Amino acid sequence: MYISGSGLVEQMAAFMLPLFRIVALFMVAPVFSGSQIPHRTRLGLAMVVVFIVAPVSTLSVQEGVQNASLALAVMFELLVGLLMGFTLKLAFSALEVAGSVIATQMGLGFAAINDPGNGAQIPVVSHLYLVLATLLFLVHDGHLLLIELVARSFQDLPSGGFVVGPESLWKLVTWGSQMFAGAVSVALPAIASLLVVNLAFGVMTRAAPQLNIFAVGFPITLLLGLLVILYGLPAFAPQFSKLLAASFAAADAILPGAP
Repeated sequence: MYISGSGLVEQMAAFMLPLFRIVALFMVAPVFSGSQIPHRTRLGLAMVVVFIVAPVSTLSVQEGVQNASLALAVMFELLVGLLMGFTLKLAFSALEVAGSVIATQMGLGFAAINDPGNGAQIPVVSHLYLVLATLLFLVHDGHLLLIELVARSFQDLPSGGFVVGPESLWKLVTWGSQMFAGAVSVALPAIASLLVVNLAFGVMTRAAPQLNIFAVGFPITLLLGLLVILYGLPAFAPQFSKLLAASFAAADAILPGAP
């Protein structure tokens, strides 16, 4: 049995290049990129996905390696995986921004907790929204849709193709602007309610300057903010579902040939 050097490189590339794309995706994708998931588990899951998508990506990889160096192909795979994962991550970042705005309005901006997914301090309201979003992500089979997305990417964007251009990057920037719109839609009820309360306290302060507005206003604002969050939870699920569907569409749109 004779195996040439070029054939060995092609066989290695058929496995390694898709692995780099999938590992890069799992490094930044929501849920999979959490620090609570060990690196060995993440790498093992990526290898399992590679074996699943290998029949789809093998021919494309072999054609791509003949036209470009292996080092550039690896950089290309890492870039594609990072772009798709970052696009999905923006949906969770929108909820973090919404929670930060609500926490600031209701006086809980100082109450921060460590986020294991990002390794940073975030307000408790943002942490609540991220926990709910993670549960909804798993309930709606977001982890399976993520694997389907990366498998479909090898058909639309073969390994070694080097075709990520300005159009794909511009689609990512456009989706970033939509992320802030999604954050506003989640936080708007609380912002409007707390704004009315702050205006009322401003009128009370002008009418009765001797009133200690901090001692009276802070508990009321905090209680109202908690009530707004409580009664706004039924509308949180459909809003996040729309945001998640838009994030998957945006991740798919950065691939060439996508609408």
